[in-house]
Amino acid sequence: MAGDNTHIFTAAAFDAEVLQATEPVLVDFGAEWCGPCRQMAPTIDVIASEYSGKVKVGKLDVDSNGQTAMRYGIRGIPTLLLFKGGQVVEQRVGAAGKSDLQKMIDAHL
Repeated sequence: MAGDNTHIFTAAAFDAEVLQATEPVLVDFGAEWCGPCRQMAPTIDVIASEYSGKVKVGKLDVDSNGQTAMRYGIRGIPTLLLFKGGQVVEQRVGAAGKSDLQKMIDAHL
């Protein structure tokens, strides 16, 4: 379950919602069965709320959207990719704390 400001990205709408977005987009590639992904969910929701209007934050389920995960070479989850202008500008593999995500995002605002 995602927070009110946390988007759920899908392969079908990925280009429109992420690559063509005017604001930076943080995508959390994960899966329901992934323990570290579940642990990060509350942090992702807080970041989505705090950066609402400045950064689009969301999750993409690698099981349901395998082609998109393969397109970006996702081999381990959670993987966080920050897109700006349709390009990956930051990447982090593994669970990250709130301060790590803030540093990742703030560098591109």
